[in-house]
Amino acid sequence: MAIFRKIAIVLAVVIVIAGGAFWYLSRGDTARLSVEEVAGTDPVLGEGKAKSFPTVQIAEPVGWKAGEAPTPAEGLEVVRFAEGLDHPRTLHALPNGDVLVSLTRAPKVAAGEGGIMDAIKGWIADKLLSKAGATGVSPNQIVLLRDADGNGTAETRKVILAEGLDSPSGLAWKDGTLYVANHNAVLAFPYALGSDKVTGAPRKLMDLAPGGGHWMRNLELSPDGTRLYVAVGSVSNIGEAGMAVEEGRAMIWEYDLAAGRQRQFGVGLRNPNGLDFSPWSGELWTTVNERDMLGSDLVPDYLTNVPVGAQYGWPWVYYRTNRDRRVEAPMPRFLMEYVRKPEYALGPHVAALGLVFSKEGDRMGAGFAGGAFIARHGSWNRKPPSGYDVVFVDFDDRGNPVGKPKPVLTGFLNADGTTRGRPTWVEWAGDGALLVSDDTAGIIWRVRSPSAAPAPAIARLEGKRLPARELKDPRADFEADYLRKQAGQAIN
Repeated sequence: MAIFRKIAIVLAVVIVIAGGAFWYLSRGDTARLSVEEVAGTDPVLGEGKAKSFPTVQIAEPVGWKAGEAPTPAEGLEVVRFAEGLDHPRTLHALPNGDVLVSLTRAPKVAAGEGGIMDAIKGWIADKLLSKAGATGVSPNQIVLLRDADGNGTAETRKVILAEGLDSPSGLAWKDGTLYVANHNAVLAFPYALGSDKVTGAPRKLMDLAPGGGHWMRNLELSPDGTRLYVAVGSVSNIGEAGMAVEEGRAMIWEYDLAAGRQRQFGVGLRNPNGLDFSPWSGELWTTVNERDMLGSDLVPDYLTNVPVGAQYGWPWVYYRTNRDRRVEAPMPRFLMEYVRKPEYALGPHVAALGLVFSKEGDRMGAGFAGGAFIARHGSWNRKPPSGYDVVFVDFDDRGNPVGKPKPVLTGFLNADGTTRGRPTWVEWAGDGALLVSDDTAGIIWRVRSPSAAPAPAIARLEGKRLPARELKDPRADFEADYLRKQAGQAIN
């Protein structure tokens, strides 16, 4: 019996040690910096410390009670534009005032063949996402919301499209065509304004790398309506599954509607989400979710412009000069020579999603004039949590972001660590109010300043053109300069 007693004691000790180790590792990393310190045009970027286990702090959704609402900034009011929706994500306002919303969740992904460890990881991820209210079967619907009487609440709600959808997110409309981004393709449907149903068959414009990891695929039409931009996130954190599976991901695509072809527009963007064009310069901007498991203070999500051909470094580099030594894939030669620095940090792990710039006719008031509105969906891997709000970023007269993010809507996160909802997308209603989708609560919020006059248009920046130069063979100038130098040497 003594030998069995000893074995039992040893097993008990092992279990206690293992339990203690698990408890210690599961505590995660507590932030040393505030969200504000890791935000703005010059964020504090501490030393990255690789973590074997992610910091986990899930805000469990508890919903909004009747009569409850987020807390608006001073001078603003918030009401329920629509509610009772099944996981509303993206919003798109049509020219006639109707609003489209995608009801969607992540697609079903076939089980991997990575063995027991991958199975365990998948099980843990599913449990965490379930706690956050992000799992379940995707509704796969596009719903039309209509406020015909102009009282600020959508009294009409109709499913206009359900066929042919597979985890839809991105929405755009132009000249009788509704563009929808499934997780694996961009489709074009015939749709006339005011119709209560999409009846025509879709055309596939382009295939996309299918869902898994970051599955949302967001759309934005160019101001002239000739090109469609598609944001596609990575499948992994830092390419740990190999870069072959990242083909076509972590980038923004440009699709030429007339020519019917696509090209890579901007790359090295781990998970680009919101898209909008700057009213100052006409340049495309996006919100991007950066990498995880470097601690609660790293790496901040960001807002940035995306010039054609831009490279932002994922997975090898973040914030222009910071090399991520965890990445096993060989870094392309000279990559750090042309990686761009993001324009504006939005804070670590805030999960920045929807983005719109100030617009002519918006009713947000002088305190929120000339900038960008951003939905920060909220962290799952930071202590204390970050995000769970809608913020405003001021821009100067030259179209550059300045200062720190200003709160627009707060009160989503409760003091006990639960959350009433999670702001997901932002869009302008036809009357100038800001619409905010709240996916876990199933609500679309409507925000405005009741006393504000419609905002004026932001003046487009116009630079002087460089003077025209005559095209000629440069060899003539080179030969003349060479002969002058030779003559000078001969004289000396």
